[in-house]
Amino acid sequence: MVIVESPAKAKTVGRFLGKGYTVKASVGHVRDLLRSELSVDIENNFQPKYRVPNEKRAVVKEIKALAKTAEEVYLATDPDREGEAIAWHLLEAAEIDPKIAKRVVFHEITQPAIEEAFSHPRGIDMNLVNAQQGRRILDRLVGYSLSPLLWEKVRSRLSAGRVQSVALRLVVEREREIESFVPQEYWTIQAEFLPEGLQQSFIARLVRINEQEVQLSNEAETQAVVARLEQARYSIARIKRGERRRRPAAPFITSTLQQEASRRLGFTPRRTMMIAQQLYEGLDVGEGGATGLITYMRTDSTNVSELAQREARDYIRQAFGEAFLPPSPPHYRTRAVAAQEAHEAIRPTSVFRVPEKVKPYLTTDQFRLYQLIWQRFVASQMEAAVLDTLAVEVEGKHEDQVYLFRASGSSVRFPGFLVLYEEARDEDQRGGEEEENVRIPAGIQEGQPQRLVRVLPEQHFTQPPPRYTEASLVQALEEYGIGRPSTYAPILSTIQERGYVVRENKRLIPTETGRLVNDLLVQHFPDIVDIGFTARMEEDLDEIASGQRAWTDVIRTFYDSFAPQVKKAQAEIPVSKIDLEPIGRDCPQCGHPLVIRYGRFGKFISCSNFPACRYTEPWLEKLGVACPEDGGDLVIRKTRRGRVFYGCANYPQCQFISWKRPLPTPCPACGGLLVEANKREAQCLRCNETFLLEKVGEKAAESA
Repeated sequence: MVIVESPAKAKTVGRFLGKGYTVKASVGHVRDLLRSELSVDIENNFQPKYRVPNEKRAVVKEIKALAKTAEEVYLATDPDREGEAIAWHLLEAAEIDPKIAKRVVFHEITQPAIEEAFSHPRGIDMNLVNAQQGRRILDRLVGYSLSPLLWEKVRSRLSAGRVQSVALRLVVEREREIESFVPQEYWTIQAEFLPEGLQQSFIARLVRINEQEVQLSNEAETQAVVARLEQARYSIARIKRGERRRRPAAPFITSTLQQEASRRLGFTPRRTMMIAQQLYEGLDVGEGGATGLITYMRTDSTNVSELAQREARDYIRQAFGEAFLPPSPPHYRTRAVAAQEAHEAIRPTSVFRVPEKVKPYLTTDQFRLYQLIWQRFVASQMEAAVLDTLAVEVEGKHEDQVYLFRASGSSVRFPGFLVLYEEARDEDQRGGEEEENVRIPAGIQEGQPQRLVRVLPEQHFTQPPPRYTEASLVQALEEYGIGRPSTYAPILSTIQERGYVVRENKRLIPTETGRLVNDLLVQHFPDIVDIGFTARMEEDLDEIASGQRAWTDVIRTFYDSFAPQVKKAQAEIPVSKIDLEPIGRDCPQCGHPLVIRYGRFGKFISCSNFPACRYTEPWLEKLGVACPEDGGDLVIRKTRRGRVFYGCANYPQCQFISWKRPLPTPCPACGGLLVEANKREAQCLRCNETFLLEKVGEKAAESA
């Protein structure tokens, strides 16, 4: 008998094992702590109280009956801590005889991997089980201590978690940085030069005046420099040619897959992991039955098996030629100090299963994610790209002033991995790319005179730090050492589902409720939301997994400092429950005043006569912008899936909507409605003209 987690995985594994094996799915966890109580005996060394949920009793009963008739029982749950814990819970809940129970681990669901795993079974690794158990109990102690406190002191339905609270703190603190940011004016100067005897001009940037870095803070100062630049004589002071090698990115781990799928495909981490799970568990791609298309997707290791590397090199040689192969297979350093999840990077189970070949068998989302994983892995095994670099310095002299302009560019001499794949970046990571890759004319020489075609002064304002995207928040969590591969997606889902953070234009914004919860936790439970403390807890869990520490000792050390904080907070936090706020209208059903209440997803309007009257309506947050169709208030709305859009408050009479945020300033050209086209530009819905957002902001300030 073989037990796996999911029916899809059971079907694929069963196909490879053939007759003589019964493969059953546990459908995830079969045992957990009780939901109705703490279920942790603090006085008895934190012993957990587990229970088989009602919905899993039939599954456990069937597994128990089948296990009694089996000669051997193979626990083939996922190859990480959670999978190890599920295997142990199965053993306990179904009362499987340990003498016939064996643990098998495989990182891909293919015939060779299954055969290899079943030829090398082992026992359950209790160190991994205890690390997962320790995490579960830690989270239960925090959640079941803090949530009731928030209910009592603030309002019902609030909740707090150990790792999620740190993620919330990052989002809240970033938002406050943005709010307190004061833009500073600064100017830059570029100039267009035409080399003597050539037809092509180029743009260079002023970097120094008399060996001093250029710092221009206002227009008057800038124009004075421009006037002197127009009188100067210019020549090429230095030309530097070089070579730069650009290596490919490492194959995906969980965090980088979620980041890249967010940037390139627009997937949320939860959606990415759901689709990756389908690709891992197996799909029928015309090979006689379901087969796993990728390796296990919860991993923090960039290791690649020698077999996979050899196969990749064979494919690259056939598809691109010998020149695109590095002399030896590349190796990438794993970021995590103790990568403890799956021990391989995320890769296709066979590079010869090219995306276009399997496309007819996959959904659009499955194909797009598989193609991304396939391209990233194959590119990671390819030769580096070689770029020719060229830096030119133009020197100008006027009286006793010396001006230095610089232009730099690059061209691809050998594309290497770039023929297949290039990593995506967030908008705020792309600054300066254009000015760092100037087209410099051929035939340029040192000492060559340059004619000044024009001077290009430009005003700028310093920008606040960008709001987190889901991709950049996952990146921050990974860099700080918070959470593990299996937790990134749940963390981001949880803070949004609880109504603490909303996702707007791909950016994460804290809600009023999120700020309130964060501030209480920061004030009264500084350790819980401290980045360093939370990262050290992850290190403690790693030490449990490696057998260096007992899980009960880690829990005891944490709880001995945590429990007094809870007691102190209970006494010190004032009751600040928000009174029901009337909105000035009566309930259309019973005539009682309508009031604002707070639910799981934030504010809503309901009858003050609740629960006798259950009338509700959504709370509409006004933008302060008039609807272009009927003059009503434009408000923020959400789709059923939580996507933000903007519509008229007079819906359904007026059905105006915009997926882009409307702006209060009218279009400078025609007076129509402006919306945020992207991070830098606004666009008019009437005349379709675009304007820089900072210019629109200046106009709004002038009007005010």
